Amino acid sequence: MKHLDEFRDAELVRRVTAALRRTVTRPWTLMEVCGGQTHAILRFGLDRLLPDTLTLLHGPGCPVCVTPAEAMDHALAIASVPGVLFCSFGDMLRVPGSRMNLLAARAAGADVRVVYSPLDAVRLAAANPGREVVFFAVGFETTAPATALAVRQAAALDLRNFSLLLAHVLVPPALESLLAAPDCRIQAFLAAGHVCAVMGHRAYEPIAATHRVPIVVTGFEPLDILDGVLRCVRQLEAGRAEVENAYRRVVRPDGNPSAVDLIKEVFIPVPRSWRGIGVLPHSGLGLREAYARFDATHRFEIPAGTDPETGDCRSGDVLLGRIRPTECPHFGTRCTPDRPLGATMVSTEGACAAYFRYREGVA
Repeated sequence: MKHLDEFRDAELVRRVTAALRRTVTRPWTLMEVCGGQTHAILRFGLDRLLPDTLTLLHGPGCPVCVTPAEAMDHALAIASVPGVLFCSFGDMLRVPGSRMNLLAARAAGADVRVVYSPLDAVRLAAANPGREVVFFAVGFETTAPATALAVRQAAALDLRNFSLLLAHVLVPPALESLLAAPDCRIQAFLAAGHVCAVMGHRAYEPIAATHRVPIVVTGFEPLDILDGVLRCVRQLEAGRAEVENAYRRVVRPDGNPSAVDLIKEVFIPVPRSWRGIGVLPHSGLGLREAYARFDATHRFEIPAGTDPETGDCRSGDVLLGRIRPTECPHFGTRCTPDRPLGATMVSTEGACAAYFRYREGVA
């Protein structure tokens, strides 16, 4: 299969891992930003092929995982309003708020529906003019263009019953926050290839220069990831800290200009709360004034904020690379994909779900 089998070639994997072993002279700690990369690492056992002196940490690159309980409580409050038709992606329905999740709200009578695109929510609004249709918009720069397109289409149709509960977040501010932490152990990043496919990789250059960390844009197949690790290690061993694009078959330096323009037309950077990290300035996307009428927080009463770090779930520590999923006392016992305590076990991109499925679970 073109662009798949060649990136899973066993002989090439052996060559890259051999090159890694020849290159490494001291301990290094790297973080893969994206949950999709985490799943590939666990699925193919890539971490077990690395030299013992190389440590991989799993980062905050899963949009479901970084959505805080406070945002879930806002979603639950809106979904429970009579007459509201509340839509989101499937994983979000199982993420716990401070009291329940959206599946429980649906069982209690709320009209909560799974959609596969923000445009599905626009179509629901057009087909149900007597209902308020709210789309819970989560995701990184990868899904923001589709949300922006939905807003523009709703405006073109002059829909008065469509709005967004926005929880979009941006990757670069999160990386800056991780590196600024006093207990930061990260010495290099594998940047998420799909995010860079949209936005390009130039935004990472100031981060690499300021914090002296190599950042390698990496894909999601075994050789993509191992090549990214090798490039990071070569930079670290040589004392370099640059942005490298190891995913050239997909990523261009400036990304996808049409998608970037669409995001800029509809959104502006705003502060956003992240699970495990807290509020980061300029780390989220809010609606520009021209589209503010589609902001659900202007139409509905939103409850006061809750403390997202209370409870037994240690998703925040997992997202920050402080612990591995298996170091949580509830992993695989009180917390499983069927009965998750938190977002990192819920999401199909979550680190806890990856460990349960490929390493410590019952599969």
